[in-house]
Amino acid sequence: MSSINRQPLAERMRPSSLEGYIGQTHLVGEGAILRRMIESGRINSFILWGPPGVGKTTLAKIIAKQTEVPFHTLSAVSSGVKDVREVLDRCKSESRSLFSKGRPILFIDEIHRFNKSQQDSLLGAVEDGTVTLIGATTENPSFEVIRPLLSRSQVYVLQPLDNDSLETLLQRALTEDEVLREREVRVEEREALFRYSGGDARKLLNILDLLEQSTPKGEPIVINDEVVTERLQENPAAYDRGGEMHYDIISAFIKSIRGSDPQAAVYWLARMVAGGEDPKFIARRLVILAAEDIGLANPNALLLANATFDALAKIGWPEGRIILSECAVYLATSPKSNSAYLAIDAALAEVKNSGNLPVPLHLRNAPTKLMKELGYHDGYKYPHDYKDHYVEQQYLPEGLEHARFWNPADNSAEARMWQQTHK
Repeated sequence: MSSINRQPLAERMRPSSLEGYIGQTHLVGEGAILRRMIESGRINSFILWGPPGVGKTTLAKIIAKQTEVPFHTLSAVSSGVKDVREVLDRCKSESRSLFSKGRPILFIDEIHRFNKSQQDSLLGAVEDGTVTLIGATTENPSFEVIRPLLSRSQVYVLQPLDNDSLETLLQRALTEDEVLREREVRVEEREALFRYSGGDARKLLNILDLLEQSTPKGEPIVINDEVVTERLQENPAAYDRGGEMHYDIISAFIKSIRGSDPQAAVYWLARMVAGGEDPKFIARRLVILAAEDIGLANPNALLLANATFDALAKIGWPEGRIILSECAVYLATSPKSNSAYLAIDAALAEVKNSGNLPVPLHLRNAPTKLMKELGYHDGYKYPHDYKDHYVEQQYLPEGLEHARFWNPADNSAEARMWQQTHK
């Protein structure tokens, strides 16, 4: 057996070109943004955000092969500021070389693990074009990547592989891998195989690897729900990080709270805690939910959710589970309103449709004599000069005087607040 056969199946099956890449057609399909970028050889800085096993590192390696510029890789898990600076110094020399065909590319895996100082050390090189940055992260870049670096990079979201993509990967492994194609494989059922894979290509290939290695030579490799479940139970440690239904479970957790079911909310929370989920991930989702689904019906919900996030950083694990449970129960039993969420989306849709409408003159500031002569601020009514500190006047641009973006939820605290203000 050649040395390559001793590599894990996931490494043996890693594609080296876009033709062999599975999934993410919204990014690498014909005419999609990343395919055009790779084929042209002109790579701009970007960050790939998605769950494990959906092709982030593979895309970076395809870029490394198809572009003729220097390509450097750092892992945020094992690299410090010194390592970053050493790589950037090499990139600076390469970018100035007469033989350079383009900016060097620096790929940073798990970029969310870089602290602020490490990320700051990248800014100058990215901004002045010394290097093209490609980052990969499983965490929301809005929370984990500093804003200056985000503003210099486009974020592309990768999705878990659907069953069609997993089926394509399965068939390709069975027909193209030099180990599996020499074995008799009987695919009788796929439900457990795809369920345990959870949209993760690496996990599916690892399961196939396990089935092949645990089946004696000369016997057929049988793939059905019973065999897959049995073999994985024999080796649970290989697949317990985050659970096999990571994204389904967080979805069930959020929907249970939105549906005001504290029993289900605590159950799904327990599934995530037992599966080793990152508590910060759970806390972030609670903060988002407090604003999106409870909102003005109970503004204290956002305060509690944010306090939960802060308390986790101070308390840590395992006591942090109690804080998460308190917040989940509170949010589940709280009155609900998504009026603020609907309002901003409606307003954004209007802005996209009508563009940059001018600010009414009476709402503009008039710090200079010329502005006053042009009518800036003229006619503005100061609400505190009127009864109940309220007076009607036009605040929206011309043409949108009667637009309504925010509508208070019926029979809610926000509706009573609105009615009291505008009685």
